[in-house]
Amino acid sequence: MKQRVACTLSLALMSPLAWAADTLPEGNQPGNYPLNLQAPKSGIAEQIFNLHSMMLVVCLAIFFVVFGVMFYSIYAHRKSKGAQAAHFHENHVVEVIWTVIPFVILIALCIPAAKTVIAQKDSSNAAVTVKVTGYQWKWGYNYLDDGIEYVSALATPRDQIDNYDGKSAAKNAHYLLEVEPGTELVVPVGKKVRLLLTANDVIHAWWVPQLGVKQDAIPGFIRDAWFKADAPGIYRGQCAELCGKDHGFMPIVVRALPQADYDKWKADTKARLALAKDDPNKVWALPDLVARGKGVYEANCAACHQASGQGVPGSFPALAGSKVATGPIADHLGIVLKGKAGTAMSAWKQLSDTDIAAVVTYERNAWGNNKGDLLQPAQVKAARQ
Repeated sequence: MKQRVACTLSLALMSPLAWAADTLPEGNQPGNYPLNLQAPKSGIAEQIFNLHSMMLVVCLAIFFVVFGVMFYSIYAHRKSKGAQAAHFHENHVVEVIWTVIPFVILIALCIPAAKTVIAQKDSSNAAVTVKVTGYQWKWGYNYLDDGIEYVSALATPRDQIDNYDGKSAAKNAHYLLEVEPGTELVVPVGKKVRLLLTANDVIHAWWVPQLGVKQDAIPGFIRDAWFKADAPGIYRGQCAELCGKDHGFMPIVVRALPQADYDKWKADTKARLALAKDDPNKVWALPDLVARGKGVYEANCAACHQASGQGVPGSFPALAGSKVATGPIADHLGIVLKGKAGTAMSAWKQLSDTDIAAVVTYERNAWGNNKGDLLQPAQVKAARQ
């Protein structure tokens, strides 16, 4: 408890990157929380760390001086010693002093703070540019110069998350801070990486403390940020904006590689994505689409609508027996592609044509819906256009 209070106090004392007490930095075990910011692993993160430390020292110095004078005055000039209170009413010298001193302190703090903030905003001359899109509840990465695009989602098993009674799987060292293998944001060491951030549904925030980067991702807007990893390694972060019920299940993992390894990763990833890409003109059989759609549904839709299709009363509608899943298939597809205004249902355009066709087909043939119809990827491709 004392450690949590200390960490919260550090955040309150002007720390923009203090690590929340319910998350785990690299290598820490559950319950072993830090009392300071994470060790910086980039130049801008080091500036932030040093600025935080300097301001913390200044705040503590002001605290001790002000309260030291106050307690000394109370003790040395107490009534029992016959002390008489001095009158400072309209004393211009005192008023000037207590105005000038805080002004000087603020200016002294403003100069290094302004330098750091300006440096944080300078995303020019980047070697790599990545578009980052926040979804409920995962991150999409698009390397604009290389044609690499994929989605990164939480990899922590549900039996660790649902371990309320302590009888299921134990939480590992990177609980809620691990993503599916091969979906980390991979960057070259020592190169400036520019991020263009937006969101598909609600406001998210991309935050990796050790790299000194935190920026909101806002629907309909493009915000930019940057970082430069000083050394190879794995750097972990989270969404830092309350974005819905699974906000705490939206981790970020950055993997920094030497340039040669990064170049190899790019080539391998392009080849892997090309092999995995489905032919949108392929004609699927109903059982095959339903089987694939079940996996797509469980990975993307079950968090809200539940694996049983029953939804959450008052929050997320049921799909079993619903008008959407049993009505016209074109309307069903339109809601998946475009979302539904005024509800938590966001657009799912980031899914492939085949995945959308599969999940729509699954929803229309699961939980007793039994419509017997199916949607082909080519129809989804045509609907996008």
